[in-house]
Amino acid sequence: MANKRVVVLPGDDSAPEAMAATMDALRALELPIDYLEFPPGEKWVRGETEALARKEIDASDTTLFGSTSGKTGGITYLRWGKQTFANVRPARYSKGFRSPLANPDGIDYVIVRENLEDLYLGLEGPLANLAPLNLFSKILRAPLDTSERGIYAIKVITERATRRVAEFACQLTMRRKRAGGKGKLTCTSKYNMLRESDGLFRRIVEETATKYPEIKYEQFIVDDFARRLVQSPHELDVVVAPNLYGDILSDAAAGTIGGLGLAPSGCYGEQYAYFESVHGTAPDITGMGIINPSATMLSAAMMLEYLGFDKASARLDSAVRQVYAEGRVLTPDQDGTAKTLEFARAVIANL
Repeated sequence: MANKRVVVLPGDDSAPEAMAATMDALRALELPIDYLEFPPGEKWVRGETEALARKEIDASDTTLFGSTSGKTGGITYLRWGKQTFANVRPARYSKGFRSPLANPDGIDYVIVRENLEDLYLGLEGPLANLAPLNLFSKILRAPLDTSERGIYAIKVITERATRRVAEFACQLTMRRKRAGGKGKLTCTSKYNMLRESDGLFRRIVEETATKYPEIKYEQFIVDDFARRLVQSPHELDVVVAPNLYGDILSDAAAGTIGGLGLAPSGCYGEQYAYFESVHGTAPDITGMGIINPSATMLSAAMMLEYLGFDKASARLDSAVRQVYAEGRVLTPDQDGTAKTLEFARAVIANL
């Protein structure tokens, strides 16, 4: 069989340091994968490098993406161009993670975030532009006052996008159940106030879940769910949410297990997927060699599973978590003193 092709976009600021450590671990696995590594965003030639990246992405099996502050191109193409509609963000505690919770043992759930619509379409503009629409507020029971200086933003929830992310979440719940999980799907949105848009999301997820009688289904208003995420995260299994809520809640979830440096993610479409850490580029520590590569490594483990290298995926995931269990080689964000590449060497030793 031909080798798998993986595009590697290291990202910006400190992100390439985390990617370099991750690539060391991936190469140590000696898998039949050809990696095409692009330079950090600071070295991209405007227009030219992104055009080449798009071409290589189309010819690849997947992409491993570092965090970007805007210098690295291609993220919009990976997301909307490749229609990667389901952003999967695991929240799984392991021994040694610096969680602020008194009892984080056993936290193991996944947030599935609809990835392409909601408020993230960037439909914004001057409030006065809405005047010709003569909009009527059902809450205020009065016409919208467009005479004030201000900005509007349009929230879009479609049946098609909601059905496919709901189906994805149900299938993920079933896979986790077969692997010994709870078999429970939780839907959250602000359906008590946004009865049309978030109400549509809730209704379609509920309808989809009824096709899976093996699944336990529940739904919570998003503010109540935010409380539950902190107070009783052990009860969660798979959570599905619209774009904005999923983005915010998954960062909060990372905080409960020990921080964004431990938060991997994958963005899945019907024909393509790419993988990236949840955290930002950490420009304040660029060049210091202390960024935590765990999130990038765990994202790479998700990537290996997607490519069909299940055993290698489990080895990498386990090796990262073993370093935390040992507690001797941790980066400063986890109260350690180790450098990024020291952490990588410890992971490789555990492979």
